[in-house]
Amino acid sequence: MRRIILTAFLAATSLLSFAQKWQPGYFIDSKDNRMDGLIQPYPGGKAPVKGQAFIVYKQNKDANEMKLSAGELKYFVAGKDSFVVTHPAMGEVWPNEFDFVRVVLNEELKLYVYRGTIKGGSPVQISPGLGLGAGTGGSYVGGGLGISFGGGGAKHVITYYYGNNTAELRELSPLNFEDIMAEIMGDEPDVVDRIKSHMYNLGNIDKLIAYFKQVQASHQ
Repeated sequence: MRRIILTAFLAATSLLSFAQKWQPGYFIDSKDNRMDGLIQPYPGGKAPVKGQAFIVYKQNKDANEMKLSAGELKYFVAGKDSFVVTHPAMGEVWPNEFDFVRVVLNEELKLYVYRGTIKGGSPVQISPGLGLGAGTGGSYVGGGLGISFGGGGAKHVITYYYGNNTAELRELSPLNFEDIMAEIMGDEPDVVDRIKSHMYNLGNIDKLIAYFKQVQASHQ
């Protein structure tokens, strides 16, 4: 359990470091216009539109900053990562009407990760079934693994989801982890064997993803 907590903590720390820097990238708005520049994918502060996550964009390092709500966008790229807008179906529990998820694995069955923040909380927690709203401070109970740390300040939570697209998101949980990840990575039998041998779980999913990509790259 201690190893899982440490791995999760390091993964969350890496995400925070990423969030605090301007990343080169671009966004595609709802009218299919593309704008290149610098992006902060996980900004703090008040959202420009209530109930919508947002990013901060500027055309270059000397330009003025702009807050862009998820409802204005289709997707964006920051650094090496791609993010798509999700609009939860009626009746689904989600912190925002429009939100972002990062595409982790773009397979037939896709793997996404959702990161959010909330103020306060204990120093380090791993909470199955906890997810938090990005940029708005909202919270909700969902599946997957919530990784949070902070202290008296912000608490940061990561939750994984899977689906054919963002309209079909389902939570990745300790109970369905092996079956879902084996399906996502089914084209690589060696990876599936390792999953079925209980070598990986939500606490070290980053190692599983890295190994899967390594095996894929070996075929190229």
